[in-house]
Parts: sequence; structure tokens; C-alpha cells
Amino acid sequence: MLLFALSIAPGIAISMYIFLKDKFNKEPKLNLIVCFLLGCLSILPALFIQIFTTKPVEKLMGEGIVFTAFFSYVIVAMSEEGSKYIMLRYYAFPKKSFDEPFDGIVYSVMTGMGFATVENIRYVMQHGMGTAFLRMFLSVPAHATFAILMGYFVGKAKFLPGRRSLYLFLGFFWAVFFHGTFDFFLFLQQTAEIKKFTGDGVLFLGAVASFIVGIRYSKKAIKEHVNTSKEMFSNQV
Repeated sequence: MLLFALSIAPGIAISMYIFLKDKFNKEPKLNLIVCFLLGCLSILPALFIQIFTTKPVEKLMGEGIVFTAFFSYVIVAMSEEGSKYIMLRYYAFPKKSFDEPFDGIVYSVMTGMGFATVENIRYVMQHGMGTAFLRMFLSVPAHATFAILMGYFVGKAKFLPGRRSLYLFLGFFWAVFFHGTFDFFLFLQQTAEIKKFTGDGVLFLGAVASFIVGIRYSKKAIKEHVNTSKEMFSNQV
């Protein structure tokens, strides 16, 4: 029971943090719950893609850095961020309640935290307490940064229809880029040819560094959209 509580706590905490940041025109709670649940479900197509593509691609490419990069950026990051993007784009994006740029971040984070919570339950229940605390402060918050970056551009796309396709693409691209980079350094630790030249700690620091950069950009994205929402709200009063 404790492990389960630790599994779901980070995703819920981050969701509440973003919900409280939405000060001026909060989203309907039902929409947020549905986004979270859709995020939970979005793990299924991602897992399907990963299960049925990893072995054939590894057999074709062989083990090594190139396969690790392809696995990280294409098989994992694109499948997971793509699954979350579809839920965000086709459920939340058309909603009338999506009426300010910050809503893109709100809905994206709810979706992302649904995904991250289910993934976290899988890993924590399998690997135990140490994994629970490591993922609480690293992996789940990393998923939040991917979601914030995606939501930032999706929020722009909603209110700049002339550049909608570009911003939707950028939201997906940057989420995949940061997700793939984070995973690449983690998965690289398992590559035999790399272990000959460097220790696990160096590679782990690479993942942490990409996470820190993601946090920095996420903070800027939140600040910009919160200020935009404040201006929109002030003009309506």
C-alpha cells in the first residue's frame, strides 16, 4: 500500500501545482480528470509500439550507440509523446474551456501526469522503495517538463491559427527531443561499448543535466503564459 501511495503521489502533486497556477480562469474539473485518465490510457498504444518494434529494430541495427539513440528518440520518446499528444490535440484542444494559452500547459500536464503515474506504478511496484524515491524526484518531474513544453506550444497554436501547424509541430518536437535526450543518457548506461570508457555516474549526470535544462525552459514557459492569461483577464474586467 505504501509503494502504491508513493507511486501516485508525484503525479498528483504536480497536477495540483499546475492546477493552482491557473489562477484567472480555471478549467472544468471534469475536463482535467478526463485528461488525466486519457493520459493513463495513452500508455497502451505506446507500449504496443515499443513491444512490437524494439526487437526487430535491434536485430536490424545491432546493439550500440546508434540503436540506443534510435530506441530513445524514436521508439520510446516518439511513441509516448505521440500518444499523449493525440489525447491533448483531439480531446482538450477543441474544448471551449481552452480559452487562454496557459490552458495548453494545464491540459498537457494533466495528460502527461496520467501517463507518468501509470508508468510509475509499473516501475515502483516491480523495483521497490529506492525506485519510488528516485522516480519521485527525477523521472516523474521530467515527464512534467516534457508536458509543459508541449503544452506551451499547443497553447500558442490555439490562439495563433495562422501558425497553428508550426506550433503544434514544435510542441511535439520539443517534448520528443527532451524526452529522448533524457532517456538516451539513461539507456546508454546499459551499452557495453560505452561502459569501457565511462562510468554510470557520468551518463546519469547527462540525464540530470537535460532534466535541469527542461526545468529552466518549463519555468519560462509557465511564467510567459501566466502573464498572458493575466493580461487577458485584466482586459475583460
